[in-house]
Amino acid sequence: MGTWDTGPFDNDTAADFADALDEAGPAAREALIRGVLIRTIDATGYLTEAEEAVAAAALIAAQCPGDHPVDMAYGPETPMPVFPSDLRALADEALARIAGDEDGLVANWVDPQDRKQWRMMLIRLRAVLAPPLLSIPLFGVQP
Repeated sequence: MGTWDTGPFDNDTAADFADALDEAGPAAREALIRGVLIRTIDATGYLTEAEEAVAAAALIAAQCPGDHPVDMAYGPETPMPVFPSDLRALADEALARIAGDEDGLVANWVDPQDRKQWRMMLIRLRAVLAPPLLSIPLFGVQP
């Protein structure tokens, strides 16, 4: 696998995933993204689709309010559909799984000198994807 930077599409596998999204019909794009996120969450052992899951999460985060645009230099050229809100939680869960896999993606994808920058990219994506905190009354008092 070739890697040239720490962005979500800055490796051969994620760039190939972007090509697959471009080649898929509009209705199939959401299914491709959902599938890679679910397989990453459910995987046991090595996370074989982690690079694609990071790219998928970045595409979902790009549609969230207040997010900065994702660098799409190597991302899909075709506009993505508006994703359903449930994909946000799946993307966040997949990123949590990837971030916790010390022997997987971070060890094999990211050069040691770039690991802090890569982890910051994951943290930024997760901050955008995390569901908003619910207003929960404390001690029976409404806010």
